[in-house]
Amino acid sequence: MGSPATLGPVEFLVLTFPGTAIDESVSAALAEVVTKGTVTLLDLVVLSMDAAGTVTEREIDDDISEVGLTGLTAADIDLVSDDDLDVVRASMEPGTTAVIVVFEETWARRLAGAVRAADGEVALHVQVPRDAVDAVLALT
Repeated sequence: MGSPATLGPVEFLVLTFPGTAIDESVSAALAEVVTKGTVTLLDLVVLSMDAAGTVTEREIDDDISEVGLTGLTAADIDLVSDDDLDVVRASMEPGTTAVIVVFEETWARRLAGAVRAADGEVALHVQVPRDAVDAVLALT
């Protein structure tokens, strides 16, 4: 991981799944982008809510293979706060699992450094919803 001055953009992502296990293809896809250096995994927390509403929390250093995540390591940075966890817990339904992933967009590290060095800043950053992209593509 780079120093704060050379760090690329950092994203906070919450993925939700039905049930208490995650399909192994998700773990493989995440491990692939980490291994290729596209992203650097900074923090990862898994919350599983059983049918009774009891939530089990697992950090990346715990045995997350129990929920289907394997082959992942993260930098030693706790970026997911207790407040973040409370927000995610409150949004969960019984019988679901949430994976909180905090990652650096390593691919953009050089670009981010160049923008900072030029006294530039990100004026807008928007993730376009998949449904919106699909709707536009359907028109072409």
